[in-house]
Formats: sequence, C-alpha cells, structure tokens
Amino acid sequence: MPKSQAPPRLFEPIQLRSLAVAHRLWVAAMCQYSAIRGVVQPWHLVHLGSFAIGRAGLIVTEATAVSPEGRISSGDAGIWTEEQAKAWEPVVEFVHQQETPIAVQLAHAGRKASTRPPFQGRGYLPADEGGWATVGPSTVPFGELPDPTALTTADIAGVIDDFACAASRAVASGFDAVEIHAAHGYLQHQFLSSLSNRREDDYGGSYENRTRIVRETVVAVRGVIPDTMPLFIRLSATDWVEGGWSLEDTKRLVPVLRALGVDFVSISSAGNDHRQEIPVGPGYQLPLARAVRESAGIPVGAAGLITEPRQAETALVDGGADVIFAARQFLREPGFALRAAAELGGFLEWPRQYRMARFEGSIP
Repeated sequence: MPKSQAPPRLFEPIQLRSLAVAHRLWVAAMCQYSAIRGVVQPWHLVHLGSFAIGRAGLIVTEATAVSPEGRISSGDAGIWTEEQAKAWEPVVEFVHQQETPIAVQLAHAGRKASTRPPFQGRGYLPADEGGWATVGPSTVPFGELPDPTALTTADIAGVIDDFACAASRAVASGFDAVEIHAAHGYLQHQFLSSLSNRREDDYGGSYENRTRIVRETVVAVRGVIPDTMPLFIRLSATDWVEGGWSLEDTKRLVPVLRALGVDFVSISSAGNDHRQEIPVGPGYQLPLARAVRESAGIPVGAAGLITEPRQAETALVDGGADVIFAARQFLREPGFALRAAAELGGFLEWPRQYRMARFEGSIP
C-alpha cells in the first residue's frame, strides 16, 4: 500500500492482556469534584458517557479515592464502600453499550487531601467545614497546606489493603482495567520522592525503600484482579525539581513494576513540589514517555498539550508512545476521536443516533 494510503497509527487497535482497545486516542482522568459522599452522580454518567458516544478508544475515570481520607476534596468520587461501587455500575454499563472500555483510576491524595474544589475557592478545607486530617510519608507539608501526619508501618499496610479492596470492588462493578495513581504529588508519588519522603524506616531513605509502597501496592492489586485484566499505573516521570524524583528513577522503576504485573504505564510529570520548573509546550511530556518506552519495553501512554489529530499521529509514528491521552481537549470536544478519524483517514462508526451529523467526507 502506498505510504499516503497507510492506515493511521492512531486508529490501530492495541491488546493488553484480554482487553482489546479499538484505537489509541484515550481519555485521561479528569476530576469533576461532583460526587456526594464519594458516590458518583448523574453528572458522571453524562460526562463520561459523552466520551463514549464520541468514540474515545478507552476512558479512565477521575481519581477515585480508596478511603475517605484519600480524597483530594469532599467532592471526589470514591470506591471504598459498596454503595459507591454500585453507583459506578450504570456508568460502566452505558460506556460498554457504546462498545468502549473504561478503567478506574484508584487514588489516595495523602498530604494533598482535604482541599476545596476549584469552583469553591481551592485551598485547605478545615475540619469545621467538613475537612479532615491529612497523612503522608512524613510531616513535610505541600506548599501552604497543613503538616500531614506521618503514616506508621501499620498505616501503610492499611493503605495498601485499601487499594486492593477498591480494586476488588472495581472488578465487581464491571471495569475493564485498574490504574494505580502514583503521579501528580499524591500519596504513592509522595513516597517515591525524597522531597516529600524523609522517613528512616523500610519506606524511606534509599531508592529501594522509597519505591516499596508502590511495589507492594502493585502486588496487592494484581493479586485481587483477574489474570485477564490489565493493570495500569500512572507515574510522574520527574518532579522537575533538582534532588527530587527523576526520569532516571522512573526508567529504573518501570521494568520492576512490569515484572510484578503492570501492563501499561501512563506517563505524566510534576505535581509534588511548588518549585517545579516545567518546560510547558505542545507535547512537552512526549520525550519522557519515549525514554520510558525505550528503556522499559512496556506499552506507554503520553499526555500533555496534545490537542490536534496530526500531532497525536506523529507522536505514535515517531515512537514517542503507544497511546495518546487527551483531557481538556475531550472537554472542549467530546467527539475529538471522531474528528481525528475524519481528518486522518481512519474509520470510527458513529452512534446511529448521530450519523446524520457525520463530518463531510467521512466514510459512510
């Protein structure tokens, strides 16, 4: 086939264990701060359902807390109770009706918890307004947030168990994959970075010790989900702060996680220290994803100001990633994948209810 007629890489399928994903333009996790007591609401059904109607390849839920104190804000989604897990079921069912897979992102905010939703002013939410005490690997605060309480060894075991129990509930709710959130300065990332982890026990100090909770969480979650279900992890590849978690650290960790049962790595960066200096620009995290992909031999997803179909296609063709994540672009344009298919010469079947609105020149 002439090069000009080659099918776009963006619309090639990808297989992760038994999960076959039709194409490689996926929705990244985006917090909505609209749950009530951790229970997702009709908003979440419409929000996530719109991306399925728009034929995204796969959808990752917002950060879904594994415990009450693990929420970023009081409006965060959760899956630490059966009621919360049950509330996810109609969301998953609708997404599946659109023949789209959906992964749950399991998270614990650690020292960045108990904050106000962005549309309520941000900042710390005190206990007399519904907030709660925060925890972390050490008593090092994040910016102007209060000092967290350092977790004991027993507490850490409890956090790991919370992730495993949440994963079990996610399986029962029908999710197609589980993602462990170890990025953006949340609890798992806080342990990885010496900027936030000042411990002197088995969970601090050396690289081996600082990565222990992530490794143990991976083992615990892998142990409770089916062998056929893929396990994702999201990592901040670098803190963008001297002396913090680095790209070399990430490249060293990922092969270990792969051996423990991780099937896919979503690469992001930063979020753990206000001193971060991020070279923001279109596709600015692609070099990080490429470095991890080349060194670890594992499928990698890239994100970060990827807003146009041709830009996403080029990233895949050049070997920078195996999957492209978009977030804000899907908010602006829930049918982003449909437009990408039309522009690049790929094919996605429109929902029958929307076929009268197909882009001019798209395949009938």
